[in-house]
Amino acid sequence: MKHLRLAASIAAAATLVSASALAQADKKIERTWKSKCASCHGASGKGDTDKGKELKVVDMTTAAFQAKKDDELKKAILEGVEKEKSHSFKSELTPEQVDGLVAYIRSFKK
Repeated sequence: MKHLRLAASIAAAATLVSASALAQADKKIERTWKSKCASCHGASGKGDTDKGKELKVVDMTTAAFQAKKDDELKKAILEGVEKEKSHSFKSELTPEQVDGLVAYIRSFKK
């Protein structure tokens, strides 16, 4: 019985550590979004900032945008989107940050 309680305690602790690490990662990605993307795309991805309206950035919350494949989003982040005059972040972001931003963008789904 002690072994079962110990195993349950270890599993619960691992879950807390995982949840804590995930929360930390989420905060880092949110900070990355705010520092690199939000000035044009807005806090919620709608592109409703003055700069976003000026550049006519797309609303990332729409079904059409959310239907894009992850690789398309990664390419746009890394290489920029000429139509929206967004620049490349290839030299500024790690692959993990790019993956995190794609996941963050997915959270804008209506």
